[in-house]
Amino acid sequence: MSDNMKMRAQLKGGLVEVKVLMSHPMETGRKKDDFGQLIPAHFVQLVTATLNGKTVLEAQWGTGIAKNPYLTFRLKGAKVGDIVSVTWLDNVGETATQDIVVTAA
Repeated sequence: MSDNMKMRAQLKGGLVEVKVLMSHPMETGRKKDDFGQLIPAHFVQLVTATLNGKTVLEAQWGTGIAKNPYLTFRLKGAKVGDIVSVTWLDNVGETATQDIVVTAA
């Protein structure tokens, strides 16, 4: 499912800026479809980021996050060529993981 994310990790002034755009419906379970039926909840619950296999970020999300979430964070101590990996897990058991190599800005 690596096509569910677009990522960039660039070294800028000693920090690596990681940008992640995730394709996900992020349904709350409270919205109704055109026939008045509730659309079942379907949202990302856990986002984890690693740098060369070491966890550097873990976030628990809920229904308050918008469709196709965008996440930006910065890392200290990373260098060009390091691997940043981002994984999400949603409330229905779906998951996606993507890796990216840190580049110079």
